[in-house]
Amino acid sequence: MTERVRRRRGPLRLLGRRSAPRVPTATTSGSTRVQVTGVRVERAGRPVLDQVDLAIRAGELHALLGPNGAGKSTLLAAVSGDLPLAAGTVEVDGRPLAEWSAVELAMRRAVLTQSSALSFPFAVVEVVRMGRVPWAGRPEEAHDDAVVAETMRRCDVIRFAARPFPSLSGGEQARAALARVLAQQTGVLLLDEPTAALDLHHQELVMRIARDRADAGDAVVVVLHDLALAGAYADRITLLADGRVRAAGPPDAVLTAPLLSEVYRHDIEVVPHPDTRLPLVVPRRRGPARNVPLTEE
Repeated sequence: MTERVRRRRGPLRLLGRRSAPRVPTATTSGSTRVQVTGVRVERAGRPVLDQVDLAIRAGELHALLGPNGAGKSTLLAAVSGDLPLAAGTVEVDGRPLAEWSAVELAMRRAVLTQSSALSFPFAVVEVVRMGRVPWAGRPEEAHDDAVVAETMRRCDVIRFAARPFPSLSGGEQARAALARVLAQQTGVLLLDEPTAALDLHHQELVMRIARDRADAGDAVVVVLHDLALAGAYADRITLLADGRVRAAGPPDAVLTAPLLSEVYRHDIEVVPHPDTRLPLVVPRRRGPARNVPLTEE
């Protein structure tokens, strides 16, 4: 064997010694998958989140609520590891984010951001298949085709499979992006405003999917602006205001008219639905002045 061949084989041997990623183990319902403690995030030296605590548990759908600028998306980005922390800690499965490799994190948590723009005209099925990347080279890869097809069906995008992703409407793109996240098959789902671009039918479809994933044992976090959706589907709500946690607890403890009116700076009513008794959250409005049509004499 020549010295040149030996030199070439050296790096290959080193690559072969890399430890295999630590695959997630089964968790029990109610166990904490993500623990956020005393988190502070700054932008341009100004705190946009401060002293935030959050526990994301298996089997729960956890809604993050709050007015514009409250810090909901910032908190989700901090939890996912996409933003540096000025203070505090984020732990996933009992370990700080920095102790997991990128692949190990991708096996544990999937993130849906508000924007799903792509620079290249990938077909929708190719975009959804990107969610399977963390499982490449593992036994789970054998299920790729079935997982991709099922998540596309659940998100109502299978009829768009061959279409270029940029050719879809905003709502269709949002559902295709959600299908990609679901195809990742992680135990933690972090969904930033997944219903924002959707019609009423697809809002309910997406929230039903999130609810089903929580019922199956996943830890699901959803950023929402629709307070009634949170009341209908969430197990727990964290209400943010000015970068801090204003309240946290079950929906009936957080969705109260006095608290929401204070946080949203608008007079709000919370009334039970006459059939389901789920909370309906509506702004209190004055009746508009209407012109009474003149009648002919």
